[in-house]
Amino acid sequence: MDKERKSIGNRIFVHHKAVPAVKEVEFVSNRMLYIVLRGRWCNIIVLYVPAPSEEKSDDSKDSFYEELEQGFYHFPNYHMKILFGEHYR
Repeated sequence: MDKERKSIGNRIFVHHKAVPAVKEVEFVSNRMLYIVLRGRWCNIIVLYVPAPSEEKSDDSKDSFYEELEQGFYHFPNYHMKILFGEHYR
């Protein structure tokens, strides 16, 4: 059995009752995606960004944090932002 970790990509599931609130879904890169939901008072942006493991190089970690910062500040401050992802040790 191959011990390498295989990735099949990022995905997000939306409950059928929430589908009408979906304004936008964007797969920014192979490790970042976001979905914009129409809220009552403001839009809700859900960012999914899995963190690199500790074994990754410092350059890989630096590029991750740069990408995370760009994605987070891409949206106006008055929107609600929710950040989640897998965080490895």
